Amino acid sequence: MALTADKQALIWKTLNETRGKIEPSEYKNYIFGLMFYKFLSEKAQTWLDQQLRGETWASVWEQNPEKAAAFMQTKLGYVIQPGELFSDWQAAINVDQFNITNVADALVHFNQGIQQGAKATFEGIFDDMDLTSSRLGSNTQTRTKTLMDWISLIDQIELDEDADVLGDLYEYLIGMFAANSGAKAGEFYTPHQVSDIMARILTAGREDMPTYSLYDPAMGSGSLLLTTASYMQNDGVRGAIKYYGQEVITTTYNLGRINLMMHGVEYNDIHIHNADTLSSDWPDGVQSGVDSPRMFDAVMANPPYSLKWDNDNREDDPRFKSGIAPKSKADFAFLQHGLYHLKQDGRMAIVLPHGVLFRGAAEGRIRQALLENRNISAVIGLPEKIFTNTGIPTIIMILEKNRTTDDVLFIDASKGFEKQKNNNKLRQEDVDLIVETFLKREDVAKYAHVASFEEIKENDFNLNIPRYVDTFEEEEAVDLVAVSQDLVDVNRDIAQSESDLLAMISDLAVTEDSQAIIASAKQLFGGKHE
Repeated sequence: MALTADKQALIWKTLNETRGKIEPSEYKNYIFGLMFYKFLSEKAQTWLDQQLRGETWASVWEQNPEKAAAFMQTKLGYVIQPGELFSDWQAAINVDQFNITNVADALVHFNQGIQQGAKATFEGIFDDMDLTSSRLGSNTQTRTKTLMDWISLIDQIELDEDADVLGDLYEYLIGMFAANSGAKAGEFYTPHQVSDIMARILTAGREDMPTYSLYDPAMGSGSLLLTTASYMQNDGVRGAIKYYGQEVITTTYNLGRINLMMHGVEYNDIHIHNADTLSSDWPDGVQSGVDSPRMFDAVMANPPYSLKWDNDNREDDPRFKSGIAPKSKADFAFLQHGLYHLKQDGRMAIVLPHGVLFRGAAEGRIRQALLENRNISAVIGLPEKIFTNTGIPTIIMILEKNRTTDDVLFIDASKGFEKQKNNNKLRQEDVDLIVETFLKREDVAKYAHVASFEEIKENDFNLNIPRYVDTFEEEEAVDLVAVSQDLVDVNRDIAQSESDLLAMISDLAVTEDSQAIIASAKQLFGGKHE
């Protein structure tokens, strides 16, 4: 059972009240770090309760620390030493024996106790929690007080035993921090409605695949991966779904790793790199001079729009065989990277700015090559102002590698949204209509059109949506006879009103004070001066 909207809003309000002078973009690193440590602690405690059979974790550790550590590593991939669980921190606070070094020591020991095979998932995941920062306080005492307040706050958040609740809360807070962290800082978040459209299209007809691999080359918080996996029947089955992703910003990379695990994804199903996707292809591509790239069932991405990138010496890069994207705009570089790693029967969805539909030069040639190769399946125009980091209108482009047809479905969904204070929001009915229209793949008046290759060629491979979906609404014809009669009636009413007013003025008593006013009023309305 998910948290109610009221409870989520209360938690967000409480968090803001304890933020002090720390910016939301920085504050989230501490809150998410503490939430994740609590999550790992409770997971470890649950496992210990099943294994120890009456013994205490401290007594087992005291007998043989190395053996005890290996025991927990084998199952969980990490170790939390006795006395260093989240609940131990809260217990120390309750008896006034807590110090910020309790947290610092626990995090050091956590990093030291990561299983070799789990290092890519856990190593450095708490590095964004700078416990020496002066923003927490000017000295150890004040920093300890700040940590005590936050730990007590996280401890007081009442959560059901359903693990999804913590994950849902984390996802909600990611969205709230994105919306309140400024335009640039919000890049890590894709609104759930957009993720939902992409996920439903990617998984349509494939929900019962026993195994499924997902790849997001600009993964941000990982919400696209999680939403897509949620539509698979084997979501939650260990080993059935593999999550792959790359993220260049280290803090966001940590955010994404935490998000996946907070949603119950096991560490050995997570394969995520802190790397620049365009300069560093997925690392198991070229081996001993032979290119054998890893391929995925589904690729999804919401990369930074029109990013500047280093496009020098890319001619031999097999990812960019349709052409090199211009230095000032990496949109088609991200697109081609994802398409390169897509299986022959896979499906890809990517969010891009409208410019990719009509810009010329190198981008025009890449677009033509993709169309001639039958890679572009659909173009979906979204409303403006639905992202936290930009107000520009965007599209979702759907691509496949091995299509038998060369037509393209255009959907103009730009007018279906709910207006909010600073942004627009896709409603559930807007999301449903987009997905249902994609699946039916047929013309819908003023909303969707299946364009043939010849039609697109006649438009010089320009994919601007208004060329294919006519949303123009003709204005109702003006009845000039009726308008003329209305004017006659209005003029007659005005004349009658002026006549009535003059009659009333004529009845007024003429005094020394009113004489000039009465005369000027009669002159104004056409009466004779007396």
